[in-house]
Amino acid sequence: MENFIVSARKYRPDNFMTVVGQESITRTLKNAIKNNHLAHAYLFCGPRGVGKTTCARIFAKTINCSNISSDFEACNECESCKSFNDNRSYNIHELDAASNNSVEDIRNLIDQVRIPPQVGKYSLYIIDEVHMLSTNAFNAFLKTLEEPPSYAIFILATTEKHKIIPTILSRCQIFDFNRIKIEDISKHLEYVAKGEGVSAEPEALNIIAQKADGAMRDALSFFDQIVSFAGNSVTYADAIENLNVLDYDYYFKLTYAFLEGNISNSLLIFDEILNCGFDANVFITGLSGHFRDLLVCKDSITIQLLEVGPSIKKLYSEQSGMCSVDFLLKALEITSDCDINYKTSKNKRLHVELSLFKLCYIVLQKNQVVPQQTIVISSTDQSSIIPTVKAENTSESLSSKLAEAPKDIAKKELPNIKTSSSFSIKDAMKGSVAKTEKTQEVTPIAIQETDTPFTQEQMLEKWNSFAESIKEEKARLYNTMTSQNPELKEDFSIELILSNELQQQLIFEAMSSILKYLHEELKNTNIKINTIVTEDKIEKKIYTNDDKYNFLSEKNPNLNLLRDQLNLDFN
Repeated sequence: MENFIVSARKYRPDNFMTVVGQESITRTLKNAIKNNHLAHAYLFCGPRGVGKTTCARIFAKTINCSNISSDFEACNECESCKSFNDNRSYNIHELDAASNNSVEDIRNLIDQVRIPPQVGKYSLYIIDEVHMLSTNAFNAFLKTLEEPPSYAIFILATTEKHKIIPTILSRCQIFDFNRIKIEDISKHLEYVAKGEGVSAEPEALNIIAQKADGAMRDALSFFDQIVSFAGNSVTYADAIENLNVLDYDYYFKLTYAFLEGNISNSLLIFDEILNCGFDANVFITGLSGHFRDLLVCKDSITIQLLEVGPSIKKLYSEQSGMCSVDFLLKALEITSDCDINYKTSKNKRLHVELSLFKLCYIVLQKNQVVPQQTIVISSTDQSSIIPTVKAENTSESLSSKLAEAPKDIAKKELPNIKTSSSFSIKDAMKGSVAKTEKTQEVTPIAIQETDTPFTQEQMLEKWNSFAESIKEEKARLYNTMTSQNPELKEDFSIELILSNELQQQLIFEAMSSILKYLHEELKNTNIKINTIVTEDKIEKKIYTNDDKYNFLSEKNPNLNLLRDQLNLDFN
């Protein structure tokens, strides 16, 4: 049985022409050979799998080739090329710095550099993963790297250039290798597939190229893996199943659901994605990329930036025509915020589902309509100021209900809520309102039951009971509610004095919950809360020694005279 050779080794480039995605670097190296402008030290840096070590080997072989071609490629026929291809060359030495990173290893290398080449003009030393050398090893290598013998050339390769000390960097010509483009990887995979007798769909090769993230070695490894899974016929379905990649179809179906405002379908699709084993963060990141691709398709000039197969590109173009630029920009903003806050969210599924709600609401908000609905008051919770929404027909799609929705439904059905003034954080931060008095009145929903009277003491007992129930979860609201005792006024109105508008905003946000609790506990639905913001009505707290002295001196002015006569001071 013949031994299997992985594609990453079998199709490894053996000349500059076959190197993929690094044309500027290969052209520079060939011109250096052509003009005999060879430096004594090179540094090849860049991500994994982009051809750093491969280019170093090709460069070393071409320099010593005795029968170099007209386009300055190695002939692969002379003794120097054959010995290199057979791994028996005495002029080209490869060193793995990860396992030879001590000062002693570098000293051995320096001793070896003193020996001139037996065949060819140059002795070349390729040091891979050079960033793994210790600091002492780097320092021992400095002198030789700066002034090597005329026949010695060093080629250093690394994935982490920032770990190399500046004194080494200053002695090398630095070549930065880029990630290989998805299009270039796909073309090379197509070439490999033909060489292996494998029939592969272009979309499948494109998925492999995207998964490789710019690394050709990774792409060839994925290709071998999928061929082992699917045989000699590789399809798009085989690629996404074996590489655990989320199908484009999910994103297209979700976008159609967003355009219809169909919350139910979007939630069911998301649930199916989770059941397939995909991470919610990966999903939301992919959804952001989908909206980006749709936005790119809006202009024929930028459609070339779409790195997908021909059939997928057609689907993107069709769906892009259905989406407005405003919709796509808002969708990108929502998904980006979801991605940023995903890690800090405790209920991650709800966090993503809330973003799906917002995405469905974009079109509804633009049209300024709401689904047809009937507002009823629940018999079990008549004291709540928030109405219960009951859908008339949940089986119909949300898009069909939009056309039937009366435009003035919000004006006819919503409860009566009055606010005497609005809160502005901007004004509060600027200090534009130094002393204000604001009142929010919430008109409760009238019912037929008899309201029970209550006293100031009973009201305070229930007020403090509610504050204690939210003490751990909402500490700021607890402090606000307990900072001043509310007072019972006429007609069951409760007046609460607050020191600033930030406290007032906290009460406003919790108003419905507070009223609901008081209505139930005191058995009176006519209770309403008035919040007043004024610094004059709040007793100033005495904290410092100066505050204490000023307080006492106001009550007894003779204290100032005593202090002056006896020349006293306080600690």
